[in-house]
Amino acid sequence: MSALGNNASMRSLVEEVAVVGISCRFPGSDTPEDLWKLLKRANSAVSYIPDGRWDNNFLRGLRESESQIIQRGGFLADVAGFDAEFFNVSPREAAMMDPQQRLLLELSWEAIEDAGIRAQQLSEARAGVFVGVGGDDYSTLVREQGPDGVSPHTFTGSLRSIIANRVSYFLRATGPSLVVDAGQASSLVALHLAADSLRKGDSDVAIAGGVTLRLTPHHSLAAHRFGALSPDGQCHVFDARANGFAQGEGGGAVVLKRLQDALADGDAVYCVIRGSAVNNDSGGSQLAEPSARAQAAVIREAHRLAGSNPRDVAYVELHGTGTKAGDPVEAAALAEAIGSLRQAGSPLRVGSIKSNIGHLEAAAGIAGFIKTALCIRSGTLVPTAGFRTPNPYIPLDELNLHVQTSVEEVELDEPTLLGVSSFGVGGTNCHMVLSAAPAAAGASGHAGSTRPASLSSSPPVPLAGTQDVPVPLLLSATSATALQGQAARLSEWLRTDAGSANAVDLGWALLTTRSVWNHRAVVMGAVGDDIAAAAQGLEALAVGEPSELVRTGRAVPPVKPVFVFPGQGSQWLGMATDLIDASPAFAAALQECADALAPHIDWDLRHALRGGTDAPDLERVDIVQPALWAVMISLTR
Repeated sequence: MSALGNNASMRSLVEEVAVVGISCRFPGSDTPEDLWKLLKRANSAVSYIPDGRWDNNFLRGLRESESQIIQRGGFLADVAGFDAEFFNVSPREAAMMDPQQRLLLELSWEAIEDAGIRAQQLSEARAGVFVGVGGDDYSTLVREQGPDGVSPHTFTGSLRSIIANRVSYFLRATGPSLVVDAGQASSLVALHLAADSLRKGDSDVAIAGGVTLRLTPHHSLAAHRFGALSPDGQCHVFDARANGFAQGEGGGAVVLKRLQDALADGDAVYCVIRGSAVNNDSGGSQLAEPSARAQAAVIREAHRLAGSNPRDVAYVELHGTGTKAGDPVEAAALAEAIGSLRQAGSPLRVGSIKSNIGHLEAAAGIAGFIKTALCIRSGTLVPTAGFRTPNPYIPLDELNLHVQTSVEEVELDEPTLLGVSSFGVGGTNCHMVLSAAPAAAGASGHAGSTRPASLSSSPPVPLAGTQDVPVPLLLSATSATALQGQAARLSEWLRTDAGSANAVDLGWALLTTRSVWNHRAVVMGAVGDDIAAAAQGLEALAVGEPSELVRTGRAVPPVKPVFVFPGQGSQWLGMATDLIDASPAFAAALQECADALAPHIDWDLRHALRGGTDAPDLERVDIVQPALWAVMISLTR
């Protein structure tokens, strides 16, 4: 265990922002748990584009070498799957939605569940949504289909702004809702804006993140011909083999609160955003040429706003693309802003998630941020995959930098600082200063390095006398199949990551921090620290087997009566006259109708219904329709 920083600066909780929920979908990792395993093992998820994703005719029109290069990268196995019914989207509309919209809906939901927030609560708060997005490949695909490819849902399905707005609509969130396109810095800039919105009071809770999906080969080919892609499809960050970046796709989302609110709510906090800044390099000799001066300036500004000292930074998650031009510039900027301030022999540790999953461009910043948040939460730094020999243009010792190449447990508790950088090709630079949460925020604690289902929330007060009492575990879902999936997920968590899970805490979290759906189950067997029996019940529920520990059912929502009124032709002479005499409610309602009709007619309603020699003709259109209306209204009463 090594100490990596010391910072005693004072600052206000009001100005700090807590990360209370995380979700991700990255190459080789569908959850934060998967990502953490990938990072600790220093694995690379770079491979080839899934079969059938791109137009083969387009690829056949390229030189073989070009075709091979652009097909390498970190890709998601499935970008088409989507539970449209869960998100109240019709199948036809879902088919016309940009998959980036669909992905962000899923990520946002998973993040708020991880934060222990019921979706209904967001409609009662000013919840903001901030998303970094760059590509619009789906619009390209729609245009290629010609006029027949355009449907009534194409307009909202293809607008980039809707990627954020769709989440706000589904959650009934009323705070700011916007998409940021700042090139490769987009998602970290979105996170910067989300934190600022909380500080200013525009939002009380915020969802921030980014998505990138590579649905056509056009952008990849453009990046290759620009000279940005690595021929071998790997990001050799700060390495002598640096020859371009590996492309990647996916997305991530985080839930933010003001730190003082998170502490008051008893939230488990991944990390704290101390401050952040954005600038632009104003252009070098070329539009895409990075500037060490501007990158150093944005780092210093982020620390100024955070009230912190750059010399106290223990680790920086690099933009780290592995390009010949970008890496040396970023190294020089870090040396100027941080490395030169640290003691000789105590280098600044650096690394980049792009070595694991490729460059997600608009979503790259949120990927690096999530990696750093997991490092802080676990007190562990992870390797930069594939690093071998330092880039000869990056004299690490001279710059007082060190590329992290091993899994290392370190003291990352407050007040140690970490940084995250993200830079756009057009010169937009963003840097963020992070730290661990105050000790008070760790009272509940996440289970393991992350918590898959908000299972670390504790009751607000100790529940005396409950340690030996069986605690029901309550699960719910939108379908029987989904309920089994919930049971399987919780069972897996208990089997692998539960640690010191306590039945009361677990039951309380499931009861109070999850949205409630109609398909429900109660699993018994959890007592105190012994949850083995409950795990057995969950396993049975997951595979649909009966168990004495499990009860399932379906909650039927309250049914409201529906009244169907008949049209003309259903009348008969004497209708409703028995009710006029026998039901005071009916008679009173009919009299109200008669009084309402009186100024407009020259006949008597009751007389028309009872009939007689001098009664109005009930078969007349101008009589039967008001008469039927009055009878139906009175029957309803």
